[in-house]
Amino acid sequence: MVLHPKAKVRVAGQEVTFCCKASGTPVPKKYYWYHNGTLLERKVHRYGSHLVLRGLAPEQAGTYHCKASTEAGAIKSAPAQLTVLAQGQQSCKPEPEPSLVELPSECPQDAAGSRYYNVGRCAPTLCAGGSADRSGCGADTGHCCGVRRMEMREIPCAGFVLPIKVVAECGCGPCTQPRILVQGRVTAADTGEPLRFGQIFLGGRKVGFTGYKGSFTIEVPPDTQRLVVRFVDRQQRFVDAVKVLPFNRRGGAVYQEVKMLRKKEPVDLDGSRSNAIPLGEASGQEPVGELVLPAGVFLRPSGEVFRGTVKASVTFLDPRDMATASAASSDLSFANAEGEIVPLRTYGMFAVDFLEGESGAALQTGPVEVRMDAGQVRMPEHLQKMKLWSLNPETGLWEEEGVLRPAGGNRGKREERTFLVGNLEIRERRLFNLDVPEDRRCFVKVRAYSNEKFNPYEQLEGVVISLINLEPQPGYPANPRAWGRFDSVVTGPNGACLPAFCDGQRPDAYSAYVTATLGGEELEAVASSPKLNPNAIGVSQPYLGKLGYRRLDHDDPNLKKTAFQINVAKPDPNNVDETNGPIYPYRSLEECEEAPVGANHLRFYRVEVDKYEYNVVPFKESDLTSWTGDYLSWWPNPQEFRACFIKVQIEGPQEYMVRSRNVGGSHPHTRGQLYGLRDTRSVRDTLLENTSGACVEFKCSGMLFDQSLVDRTLVSIVPQGSCHRTAVNSLLRDYLSRHPPVADNNHTAAFTMLAPVDPLGHNYGIYTVTDQNPRLAKEIAIGRCFDGTSDGFSREMKADAGTAVTFTCQERPPGRESFFQRLLTAPAEA
Repeated sequence: MVLHPKAKVRVAGQEVTFCCKASGTPVPKKYYWYHNGTLLERKVHRYGSHLVLRGLAPEQAGTYHCKASTEAGAIKSAPAQLTVLAQGQQSCKPEPEPSLVELPSECPQDAAGSRYYNVGRCAPTLCAGGSADRSGCGADTGHCCGVRRMEMREIPCAGFVLPIKVVAECGCGPCTQPRILVQGRVTAADTGEPLRFGQIFLGGRKVGFTGYKGSFTIEVPPDTQRLVVRFVDRQQRFVDAVKVLPFNRRGGAVYQEVKMLRKKEPVDLDGSRSNAIPLGEASGQEPVGELVLPAGVFLRPSGEVFRGTVKASVTFLDPRDMATASAASSDLSFANAEGEIVPLRTYGMFAVDFLEGESGAALQTGPVEVRMDAGQVRMPEHLQKMKLWSLNPETGLWEEEGVLRPAGGNRGKREERTFLVGNLEIRERRLFNLDVPEDRRCFVKVRAYSNEKFNPYEQLEGVVISLINLEPQPGYPANPRAWGRFDSVVTGPNGACLPAFCDGQRPDAYSAYVTATLGGEELEAVASSPKLNPNAIGVSQPYLGKLGYRRLDHDDPNLKKTAFQINVAKPDPNNVDETNGPIYPYRSLEECEEAPVGANHLRFYRVEVDKYEYNVVPFKESDLTSWTGDYLSWWPNPQEFRACFIKVQIEGPQEYMVRSRNVGGSHPHTRGQLYGLRDTRSVRDTLLENTSGACVEFKCSGMLFDQSLVDRTLVSIVPQGSCHRTAVNSLLRDYLSRHPPVADNNHTAAFTMLAPVDPLGHNYGIYTVTDQNPRLAKEIAIGRCFDGTSDGFSREMKADAGTAVTFTCQERPPGRESFFQRLLTAPAEA
């Protein structure tokens, strides 16, 4: 399906057009349209690939999807929502919805000491379209509900007034079209070596190469539903990696680590004799099966039989080895007869390469036999459904090659065993799979939070949640027998719903291993020992006990805290304790996606050690559509985010909070006005005594949102405590003196500068990274800052490397205020 219908909003009486388009061989000509799952009559609506509805009535609201079919199969589109408004009804309410931001600690808002303030937001809804976009198939971005007017408020704090902008009115305007990117790195699954200058294909089209370190950036084409990417090693050391990569439809970049499977060393075969190659090599276990190649089976592309020496490489990915899941190709899905994309459970996949021994020319084969040991299939119901599949590298879908049927087999000296036997011919496609369609399916609800408080309004979007389905050893849930499938979903404003295999009879028939990453950083799961806390995990008892929740370090505190495992116990509809998540039946996806935050769900969170950010113009970094064009916006450009950090070395007996205060420095519209505050606690250097370092964000200098004039941000760096400045990086000092005006630095308890416009680098103690995702830009910059280099990355503080300014701090005599405290209580004097 290359064009999917789009969501529309119309007023009753208007008309609407939905479009879809499928590609295939032969070219699909027959289209069917459905409203809320019911087929619409072709004679009444006279549709083809376009569906036009005129004189809309309220009962025509709902979901619409199309299906295209040929004799080769069928495929369904994604559903599109049609909203029909009554005459005079507004799709964008002028009154903003509540949205809370956290204020600095010295700004409590009520007697209870709450630090949260309602800044409002406009509901992210579509506005009613008119007759201008009648075709419904063009690139028209449409109109969306957004900020029409903001107001400045002032909040009294301890000793100063804090400015804040709030949404005063919402209205319809052109929808923003943020760039959607997938970034990441491609490495070998066994050694971690990067895929240097590997080719990248979207569908059949080459779109670029990986970098020297295996890095890549892909811009997701508009209207993409499944992003199918193929990575090809030009030196042919690795099996082509076909990946279905998750992305954030709301914009920004998602980071992915892609693993490639090294090809098996080729063996020489005599093409005139029969040969057998084992499939599967998990340590200490029998092969899953074998590939039987009869005499004279090898063919040149012309059809001529080749009987010489064949260099044969058969690389088997064995799901009994847990480490192979990350290197598997595609997302293990196929399109069924109805055109629905449904999941497969794998018992192993293999890539084949047959080359002529002398010339190295590629060979094909006539019918070969795949024999699978039935003893390796521990779920008896799967024996009747096992099939052979090949991967379509353009769609990322597996397509049926044949059925595996039971047959006896005497393997020489071995005992009598039962085999599942199937046949296939090896032509252009070179990646095959031993799989069963699995209809015991559910969804698992997962949310990610910015900290361990799990506040509903501090959820993180753009987090990649990954779930690997496992088949546990009976009685040993922590020791799986094999993995069967994997999925990745990106969190939206209401979390993520991940497909998983489940069972209603045996809760532990399938288990799931779940992880979460943000910009390459792993998030932490909620602890399961020494005692289960249902309130923290997010799932109430007794269902939590049935799920058997265990964090990875449950039995061994030395293991990571960044994953958990559960039994995917299908909910019992007759048990009220199991009807509120976190596991939902497969047909209840909508219920899962729209579940309130109070419903049961599983959780990850960022480990943030004493870090605080405040923007005068509120902006949610996980939702790029929340950006507002304003002179005081911290990020002036929603298409490109430049993160700036300064490295501060602190010599003192403890760790200290360091604040950056960022105000307009040279722009006439913003001079003297606050952009925002950043507080960061310094991190101890494990190799240096009484020394810590802080990587403190500041607002980069540069053009403001109108792109007409540069502002040199006036940045003040103030450590909390009895501190005085003892050194400034000489290169930074010289740069600032050569680029006037020079900020007044009279007070030794702070460091002030008009921030450099140039991205200076570690020699100056300044770290600048530009990216389409603000959080990713910040994560990369912090990693470089910790490392003290312009191209490295570290999570261990190297306090004396690449430093901009040094402070010496001491324990303060009792009763004496630090400069930081005086700045809070009496800023004018300070």
